Amino acid sequence: MRSTRSTSLLRLVAVTALIALGTPVTAAGGAAGDGGPRRPCVSSRPPAGGPAVDILRIAEQTKAELDLKSVILRVTLDGREVVTAALGESMTGVPAEPAMHFRNGNVAISYMGTALLRLVDEGKVGLDDTVERWLPDLPQGDRITLRMLAASTSGLVDYVTSPGFSDAVYADPFRRWTAGELVAISTGRPFWYEPGTNWSYSHANFVLLGAALEKITGTRLDVLLQQKIMGPLGLDETRNSFTPDIPTPVLHAFTADRGTYEESTFWNPSWTTAPGAVQTTDICDLADSASGIGSGELLSPSAYQELLNPGTVGLGRATDTCPETVCLPNTEATHYGMGLLVLGDWVVQHPLFFGYSASQAYLPCERLAVAVSTTQGPGTPDGHTAQELTQRIAAALAPDHPIPDFG
Repeated sequence: MRSTRSTSLLRLVAVTALIALGTPVTAAGGAAGDGGPRRPCVSSRPPAGGPAVDILRIAEQTKAELDLKSVILRVTLDGREVVTAALGESMTGVPAEPAMHFRNGNVAISYMGTALLRLVDEGKVGLDDTVERWLPDLPQGDRITLRMLAASTSGLVDYVTSPGFSDAVYADPFRRWTAGELVAISTGRPFWYEPGTNWSYSHANFVLLGAALEKITGTRLDVLLQQKIMGPLGLDETRNSFTPDIPTPVLHAFTADRGTYEESTFWNPSWTTAPGAVQTTDICDLADSASGIGSGELLSPSAYQELLNPGTVGLGRATDTCPETVCLPNTEATHYGMGLLVLGDWVVQHPLFFGYSASQAYLPCERLAVAVSTTQGPGTPDGHTAQELTQRIAAALAPDHPIPDFG
């Protein structure tokens, strides 16, 4: 049951949005009920009061506190815009704008999880099917299921944290990595644990899941995700690229990861996930994505429950072979779903990539979506700055439903 405080605040959000911002917006971004194209992704009119003012105040304070170069955000309630805004600069002298595109990183992993569940709903696969049928070259593929890949319980070592990998990436951030190279790093080391018996995040799971989805459907992954996810949700500004290119207008990124503050916009993201799921987006699509994925709009009720808990609750414990920094505890309150995180009452993803940070968060009980993208300034601390801002916005709008940290 909703608390009176939370319900009243969110009712005020809806009223403020209707009065100050005009025509409501659907989850796909078009005017409600018209079925037409999405409105341009632009900043809201300056609010005279209400929650939109509070959101912008929190964003300004967080930007200053964390020395962020830019903050772009959008908050919606039941698909209606509460506020859309851009603060700071993309580049020196170039203001950030809501329509600017940025990398969405592991948000695309949540699309792969939902696409897999749509195939389950269609009766084309079962979550507990082993993957050797589609990935015959995968060592011990007869012990790994589709569920294990999507829920990250396969036991495969994460190539990103493997010795020497980060050094290689930093030495040549423009290098194009192939799926074969990446998976070989993980399969070349012993499993962290018996598949399905523990939990640990591994990028290799999602590279393999992307390959399995292609084999199952006979469709290239970028096309499949367009058909199963972006098209149905109306995510017109979300797309894959097989190169480091980003569609214009571009939100530029900067990082001090290599010891000097430098531009990282076009560093190659080929190592981040499966080819075909290396995507860019804009803030309006990210908000619609938060709602569409977080609500299970494209799934049956049973598949939606699998999305939120594919058996991960109760897993995640340190062992002699898997340290506590790797095998993180998955509890009812904070656990990994199928390509996403369940944090308290929220369904979340928060990518991080060389100067880019983003977050999509959805509160199903209030139909509240928060989307944030940030870029770093010279003094920005390490961590998920977009997620930090999202948590602060959530605390203000839904104080009875805070977003906890995972792990």
